[in-house]
Amino acid sequence: MDRRKRKASSSLRPGRPPGSFTQHRRLDHLKRLLEQHPAGLTLEEIAEQLQVTTRSVRRYLKEAGKDYELERLPDRSRHGLVRWRVRPSELPRNVRLRRTQAYALLAARKVFELMRGSTLYEEIDEAIKQLQALAQRPGRGPNAGVADARLHERFVYLPVAPKDYSKKTEELGDLFQAVADLRPLTCRYRSVRSNVEERIVIHPYALVLYKDAIYCVGFHTGRGEIRTFALDRMRDTEMSTLERFELPADFKVEDYFQGQFGIWRSQERHKVVVEFDPSVADLVRSRKVHATQKLKELPNKGVRLTMTIGDLKEVTSWLLGWGPTAKVIEPPELVERMRAELEGALAKYREGDPVTVVRKQRA
Repeated sequence: MDRRKRKASSSLRPGRPPGSFTQHRRLDHLKRLLEQHPAGLTLEEIAEQLQVTTRSVRRYLKEAGKDYELERLPDRSRHGLVRWRVRPSELPRNVRLRRTQAYALLAARKVFELMRGSTLYEEIDEAIKQLQALAQRPGRGPNAGVADARLHERFVYLPVAPKDYSKKTEELGDLFQAVADLRPLTCRYRSVRSNVEERIVIHPYALVLYKDAIYCVGFHTGRGEIRTFALDRMRDTEMSTLERFELPADFKVEDYFQGQFGIWRSQERHKVVVEFDPSVADLVRSRKVHATQKLKELPNKGVRLTMTIGDLKEVTSWLLGWGPTAKVIEPPELVERMRAELEGALAKYREGDPVTVVRKQRA
């Protein structure tokens, strides 16, 4: 699509061009309508519900036919009209949940807070409301309403510092639908290293919520490699409605993340050895930060952690958070990184630093 066509399309709604997710919302609405009307609906009835033309309805029915087996039935009350319905054997069945299962799912609902404002969040929120309705029903037995009073509010996951994606809701919608339907996604993407923005085409394999941020693992068609992309560096997204791609049979999301240590991949492998003081040994033992980690007790009741990772960037930040309770033994590159970071931080508090001078004057 050239610039003139793109500019013309952007005038259809304020802010940005109409994303394909809006059409998919109508498609989802169509599917629900067909599920709710087992006797079927005419083209005109569907068009009225979706607020589109009958021509658009035909297109949506064609798309819906990829997920459901649809039937055309003559309308007995009105000669010549046809009703569309989902074949009865294709209608989805209700999912039955126990209250404890609803509580467990509700505990994780805060995971999706970073999506608030997006169309995807609206769908998730609707499901959450149904779970809440189940959880709030009075139970049975002598402890009904007492033992689990408002448990759905007290059993909950709290994000540490979720990113704000309120200005990225359209991009999130396009990205999710591209992942779900295995469709190429075109976007403008800003490189974190060069800060240069370029227009790229991605085959998005997976959508990942990692450390309260949203990422996509996908195939960069221009570079011919699988990479990890951050949603907050995407803009002007556009999902293809004509093409699809195949998901590699051997693709695994876990191959592109380093556990606690981020999304940075590297062909290098570093053996990392860190010794922790006894004061934090129990905390180290209680967490598994990497799949390869091994722990060894030290004579001073401290603990030694050994693991093999690729990029050292995030492990450096993680170790700095332990302060004087952790000491890097190897590799030498990581020892040097830690020394440089600590010396840089210390330099800000040395004599002559503006903050130090002001404090002395106040004293």
